[in-house]
Amino acid sequence: MSVLQVIILAVVQGLAELLPVSSSAHVVVVEKLMGLDPSSPPMTLLLVMLHTGTMAAVILYFWQGWRSTYFRSMSAFKEVAGKIILATAFTGLVGEAIIKVIEKTLFRGVKDAQIEDLFGHLDVIAPALALAAVLILLAGLYAERGSMSATKESPALDIRQAGLIGMVQGVCLPFRGFSRSGATISVGIRLVHTKPTDGTGDLLSAFAPSLLGAAFAFLAGLVALKWLSSWLEGGRWYLFGIYCLIAAAVVFALHRGGY
Repeated sequence: MSVLQVIILAVVQGLAELLPVSSSAHVVVVEKLMGLDPSSPPMTLLLVMLHTGTMAAVILYFWQGWRSTYFRSMSAFKEVAGKIILATAFTGLVGEAIIKVIEKTLFRGVKDAQIEDLFGHLDVIAPALALAAVLILLAGLYAERGSMSATKESPALDIRQAGLIGMVQGVCLPFRGFSRSGATISVGIRLVHTKPTDGTGDLLSAFAPSLLGAAFAFLAGLVALKWLSSWLEGGRWYLFGIYCLIAAAVVFALHRGGY
């Protein structure tokens, strides 16, 4: 894996991670096109570090708003912290349950099979992208029908809604292509507006380029956040659904082409 490949993957991750188009699916496709193995330990480590870079971009981009909203008082912090913990717990429980079911059924009889083995299968990514597209389009139509805009002040999520969003994240977790941000934001629109391996040496050698990837993903993530905010405020959420449908068709074509 060359430095140029790391930078390309970082930019793809940074731009796609914070848009509802499944960054993981885009990274996997680009890795396939570059002849890399998306399910290998170094690639898994790189993906984790790329997500770390975009997470830092999210914190920096939203910090001023978060500080004035969630850190203005201890009570405000406790309220949002409780909802985050609940949503995260539901994500872990649902996601882990689905992963175990997949590993015990689809991979039954396969020695040392893990969910990461699915990451390189474009025939799984394509329908997942299409499903995310349908969810985004439905949410966009729902918001437009109710004449709702992201610029209007929305009521805060309650405990039940936070738990539901966590569950949606958990369902998306094992599947590359089923955009977690797309599914979560789409569900949020409806809710709010309604009311150890053998590759240890490879992992160590991949750590430095992974850090480089995290830095570039951070920069690209800032650009994507600005884009996402403008599209949400402009009521153009449905366009991401159209893009995901096109992306699903492209991924399916690549799968048929032997990738």
